[in-house]
Amino acid sequence: MSAGEIYWDIVPYVVLAIFVSGTWWRYRYDKFGWTTRSSQLYEHRLLRIGSPLFHFGILVVIIGHVIGLVIPQSWTDAIGISDHIYHLQALVLGSIAGLATLVGAGILVYRRRTRGPVFMATTWNDKLMYVVLIAAIVAGLATTVLGSGAFGEESNYRTTVSPWFRSIWIFQPRGDLMAQASLDFHIHVTIAMVLFALWPFTRLVHVFSAPVAYLFRPYIVYRSRDDARKGEPVGSRPHRRGW
Repeated sequence: MSAGEIYWDIVPYVVLAIFVSGTWWRYRYDKFGWTTRSSQLYEHRLLRIGSPLFHFGILVVIIGHVIGLVIPQSWTDAIGISDHIYHLQALVLGSIAGLATLVGAGILVYRRRTRGPVFMATTWNDKLMYVVLIAAIVAGLATTVLGSGAFGEESNYRTTVSPWFRSIWIFQPRGDLMAQASLDFHIHVTIAMVLFALWPFTRLVHVFSAPVAYLFRPYIVYRSRDDARKGEPVGSRPHRRGW
């Protein structure tokens, strides 16, 4: 077994262990830090542009990764989707989503760098996270373009990267398959694993939060100064609880 095969067999489990244990630790001991540390109050014009571009773009990117890594090639072959058509749609949709994500991230980084209050609220953790995240996006775009065959030979990652990814989750790692993938995929996956190892210790943990309790919370009661001017004690009106 080569060093490359050992690397792709072992490192994913190390990253997974860091990701799971780090997320548990963060939730257990740092609940008040489980937040995006929103800076909308400091600046909102650039945020209104960059945030939707980044979030909608990354959502499509994630969906594309799930389709490409989880769905076996035999399934798409069975419904009549040829390799050429599959890679073509991956190139078009992946490039659009990747560019939207990259532009959105660029706007958000520019905003943090050029707006004083936002920059002051940016930690070293945030800076490291942005560097690795943007590197992963750029590497992903490169693999999308190069793997599609637009500039050279078409690379079918569904026979190497995808089976390797699925083998990790059934605890039968096939590092030999990942070792056969091209260099651009090696770079992209390595950067992605670094990002996932950092994930629990950055603001990225907020993706695991869903405002479910918001649907069931009571009304927020606002009291007007007009009540006091009319001689009515503030807060004397009866009000209903809940919805």
